Amino acid sequence: MPSDAAASGAVADGWQNAQIWLKRYGPGTDVGLALAVVALLSVLILPLPTVILDLGLAFSVTMSVLVLMVAMFLQRPLDFTSFPTLLLLTTLLRLSLNVATTRLILAHGNEGLNAAGHVVAAFGGFLMGGDVVIGVILFCILLVVNFMVITKGSSRIAEVAARFSLDAMPGKQMAIDSDLSSGMIDEATSRRRRKDLEAESGFYGAMDGAAKFVRGDAIAGLIITSINIVGGLAIGLLRHGMPFAEAASTYTTLTIGDGLVSQIPALLVSTAAGVVVTKGGMEGTADVALMRQIGGNPKPLAMAGGAALVLALMPGLPALPFLALAGLAGGGAWIRHKTPMPDEADAPPPPPAPSEPPITDALRIDMIRLELGYGLLGLAGGETPRLTEQIRQMRRAIATEMGFIIPPVRIQDNMQLGSDIYAVRIKEIEAGRGELRPNMMLVMSPQGGVPDLEGETTTEPAFGLPALWVSPTLREEAVFRGCTVVDPSSVLATHLTELIKQTMSELLSFAETQKLLDDLPREQQKLVTELIPSQIAVGGVQRVLQMLLSERVSIRDLPTILEGIQEASAGQIRSMTAIVGHVRTRLARQISDAHVGSAGYIPLITLSVEWELNFLDALTGPAEDRQLALAPSKLQEFMQRLRSAFDTAGQTGEQPVLLTSGQTRFHVRAIVERARPMTPVLAQTEISPRARIRTVGSI
Repeated sequence: MPSDAAASGAVADGWQNAQIWLKRYGPGTDVGLALAVVALLSVLILPLPTVILDLGLAFSVTMSVLVLMVAMFLQRPLDFTSFPTLLLLTTLLRLSLNVATTRLILAHGNEGLNAAGHVVAAFGGFLMGGDVVIGVILFCILLVVNFMVITKGSSRIAEVAARFSLDAMPGKQMAIDSDLSSGMIDEATSRRRRKDLEAESGFYGAMDGAAKFVRGDAIAGLIITSINIVGGLAIGLLRHGMPFAEAASTYTTLTIGDGLVSQIPALLVSTAAGVVVTKGGMEGTADVALMRQIGGNPKPLAMAGGAALVLALMPGLPALPFLALAGLAGGGAWIRHKTPMPDEADAPPPPPAPSEPPITDALRIDMIRLELGYGLLGLAGGETPRLTEQIRQMRRAIATEMGFIIPPVRIQDNMQLGSDIYAVRIKEIEAGRGELRPNMMLVMSPQGGVPDLEGETTTEPAFGLPALWVSPTLREEAVFRGCTVVDPSSVLATHLTELIKQTMSELLSFAETQKLLDDLPREQQKLVTELIPSQIAVGGVQRVLQMLLSERVSIRDLPTILEGIQEASAGQIRSMTAIVGHVRTRLARQISDAHVGSAGYIPLITLSVEWELNFLDALTGPAEDRQLALAPSKLQEFMQRLRSAFDTAGQTGEQPVLLTSGQTRFHVRAIVERARPMTPVLAQTEISPRARIRTVGSI
């Protein structure tokens, strides 16, 4: 009994070890594939016994049948992306086995027909019918069919498909970007479609090159067969002293058998390659598609049956085969006439949509929606939808400039708007609207005022500048006079960009903030782990980023922002205003660079000590949440002096910033924002020490 238990335990251990070995080195693993390729290459050098050679030849035939069946049942070509690699490996397998059989034929051909194994002998004897001439003719026919017909046609189709796929790629990418910009698809669908497009291009390109493997295999088979026949005759006659008839019969039978056992799998794999590349854009398996397209219409079947019946009645032709085919075709036509095959056009209609949409649809809102009057629909449609391309570029530019990707812009028509009116809605609330002239050009003078041209006076919607709608024929004259000429879609895109920048802080959601944190590089994830949630929550980070975006401070340098939040939290700063102030100090170089004018310096309008003290004295409440309680008369006086100072600076062409102390910056900004929302307000600590500055006024 103990010996039986020990034996069963040893068997169990051996089975467990075998399972572990198969998981590591068996088929389907990277090591297993590498070992298989090495084994194939070793066959080119090392001699094989006939038993192993028979196993390899049987595996080659079976594998070729498997490849053909997989190709036949494909739903689409991209489901078999490993086919080019498989073509290389099967070609290498056949060539390795060819070399191994050649070695055995030349070395042991004098010993009889089984010198190269039973598989070669069977193909050489059974398929040739015992006649060498028939075998040679059959081999030549298979070679011509494989090389001149199937392989050559497949190579040409693969070449054309690869060329057309590459030519069509820019247009398909633009279509994906257009759908993404218009809100028809989301980012995940866009990435998946781009990935499929790249896979399609790579697949057809690889098939174009892989088809050359099959052609090369056919040529190599012809050369190896010729060498075997000539070399075998020479060895049999000169070395073994065999009679010429016996040597010719033996070596030719073995060689043709070897050629047939390699050409038949090559023919199957070539057919599989042809099926894959000719499938093209056809969806579904080949049998379903062929039956639907060939046998789906009763009229062609009836005409084919009539033609077969006419041929059966002609003298000299056998009547039975044609009558049988006429009956089959006529029966198929009758069946199809009574029960038509459903296809995409005649498919049963989908179930009717519910008369009333689900109430949950009323809760969904569009983050950004552009509504167009019916006269402006041509800007977003037609053959050249310039507006959708500009929106795509705008989203990319804002992502590069401000540091996060804004939601897709949904474009839809609104019959309640005037024909030439558009409206921009942010979270369903109208943020702005404008009026365009689709077939005219907007002209603006850089000196201000209305250009001296014939046209319709208007106001540029994004910045409120005086402008003129003119005929496109006056474009060259306007450019010659130094005016800025803009087409309607660019006017709309510019207005949309400004409205988005004004409301950008509202577009940064909690989910988008979490995505920004998750997308940080691996070396920055340690900072995120230490900061969140022990020192601040994700919602707190979102609020900091929103406050920065509200003043058009880019959040692209997110690691520096997180470091500033961590430093403020470590210093026991709890006020969100104070945290943002510390972060802005850390971003001093970025903020300063954003306000450097064309002359290379930052123009400043400073706040006097008197006004600084007035603001400080007007601060009330606890230190964490101080509020400004300035007298209305003082507030009115400050706004008048602010407008006067900036108007004076603007007459000299400067675009200055208002400089205050760090304690009052947030509160001064809250006042300035209502009167001059585009005026930047900086604290003294936010000016980089290396930045060039120039004071152009004072309040």
